Amino acid sequence: MIPVLMADDETLIRSAMATMLGLEDDLEVIAHVGTGEELVDLWRARADDGLPTAVAVLDLQLPGIDGIETAQQILKLTPGAGCLIVTSHGRPGYLKRALSIGVRGFLPKTASATTLATVIRSVHDGGRYVDPELAAEAISTGDSVLTPREADVLEFAIDGASIDEIATRAHLSAGTTRNYLSSAMAKLAVANRYEAAVKARELGWI
Repeated sequence: MIPVLMADDETLIRSAMATMLGLEDDLEVIAHVGTGEELVDLWRARADDGLPTAVAVLDLQLPGIDGIETAQQILKLTPGAGCLIVTSHGRPGYLKRALSIGVRGFLPKTASATTLATVIRSVHDGGRYVDPELAAEAISTGDSVLTPREADVLEFAIDGASIDEIATRAHLSAGTTRNYLSSAMAKLAVANRYEAAVKARELGWI
């Protein structure tokens, strides 16, 4: 059996994914949690107990540390561990960052349960899988000057949302959100957050 640990802050999605994976004969979802911090704690406990290394299935956007940061901490605890990201925000910058730290799977949440199960097996065996469409976008798009959090707040600003609305969606404080927006606006040399969001979207960075 391949042990699987999952982190996703959307409870219904997380539970559904766990149920579907549990139908596979060779996969066992050991636990599914709502934050990266919780998953890292579970991973550390398993490592301390000498239990078999699991595959981590991580949502990209989590409250607190995001999926890539979670994977980074897991890989510090267990170098070479199988980590894969599932996301509804397949920005090229995220894909490049994930691969650079050792994440071996990256696929959209629109992927089928069969595909997810196949990718988990591949990652467990040391393989790598990147969704072809996301890979093509990453190749065709230049490197982003934005940090992942800057990209997050700009994505939430594209519809004209207020600072408080953006902060709520991004799981950040209003002050931190303003700082990220100001930094992104400076990098993109624009006058306001909406212009920054539009320019970043045109460049394929959000």
